Amino acid sequence: MTHAESVYLDANATTIAHPEVIESMVSCMNEHGNPSSLHRAGQSARRRVELARGEVAALVGVRPSEIVFTSGGTESDNLAIAGTLDALPDRRRVLVAEVEHAAVRECVQRLARLGRCELVNLPVDDCGIVRPKVVEDAIAADPDNTALVSVMWANNETGVVQPIADIGAVCRAHGVRFHTDAIQAIGRIPVDLSEVPVDLLTLSGHKFHGPKGIGALVVRPGLRLSPQNIGGPQERERRGGTENVPGVVGLGVAAQLAQAWLASPAPVECAKWQPAFERTMRAAIPDMVVHSECAHRLWNTSCLGFPGRPAEGLLLQLSEAGVACSAGSACASGSMEPMHSLLAVGMDEVMAGSSLRFSVGRDFPLDGEATARKVLSVLAPAAV
Repeated sequence: MTHAESVYLDANATTIAHPEVIESMVSCMNEHGNPSSLHRAGQSARRRVELARGEVAALVGVRPSEIVFTSGGTESDNLAIAGTLDALPDRRRVLVAEVEHAAVRECVQRLARLGRCELVNLPVDDCGIVRPKVVEDAIAADPDNTALVSVMWANNETGVVQPIADIGAVCRAHGVRFHTDAIQAIGRIPVDLSEVPVDLLTLSGHKFHGPKGIGALVVRPGLRLSPQNIGGPQERERRGGTENVPGVVGLGVAAQLAQAWLASPAPVECAKWQPAFERTMRAAIPDMVVHSECAHRLWNTSCLGFPGRPAEGLLLQLSEAGVACSAGSACASGSMEPMHSLLAVGMDEVMAGSSLRFSVGRDFPLDGEATARKVLSVLAPAAV
């Protein structure tokens, strides 16, 4: 943003690439070499790809051979779902949390319309949490026909963190494959698959200060997964196409930086942002609602409801004042649809349509009270 007093509060949509990420990508763009080629230039590119693969693997606690590079989170989610169904043709049921991102939800809906699977929705409780017992009961209804369970690690709208370890344990006990879209969690909270029973995990570079257009799917050892990009043996024959070397290298640097950040004292300081922001906002707007306040949430996300004030108008007011945040998904007409995850917990459309999401990145000057005062200067100027 170029506004003199701009405040970027939409990190769950995207983050700015770290300078070290950009530098690494530029150096790749000045080099020749297809990583599948046998000559020196090609093998130089291959070494850079494999170094990055190791850095991404280290961030999530897996071996480098378990990392499949893709074009981003959407492709990774689609590969996990469609690739599983193709690899397990005798199983048709796909269990999906009702709060999932469209990359999962709409992919399964489309495959169901095409007759390739049966969609089973996993409801959430009032806090937006998928309870492990709900997953267990859904699997038990037809365990031999269940191909996949997909539950996101952290919600992109409310920040709710799901009990992934417990859900994974349920899936493992029943011999059912478990996928998690961890796009919002990676680089913000510790994610270690050496300790959590997850079979497939999705991540995306631009959510943790890496480049756009690059992501990965973690595929645990021994898992059969049918490729959806056909036309080459790349990525252990799981994703055809020449690797995006600059993007891969940038993703590796972003992973390395995220791992260092998670091991530093910084996360403790960052955790102070959300309560300070919400406390200051609520003091000025007493009828404001903090969505999913009863759940464990990402430290960087605050989803707030403003009764009687349509989100679209609030969003435009804030944007004019240099504050970037989110108010839901823009549909083809340009109007706003209420946040899907709020509707999934049973909220009415009017309240869901009066809600805004504020989210910050690691690069944000983390003063929750000051952030709130900037927002309140637009939404409740008399209270500032």
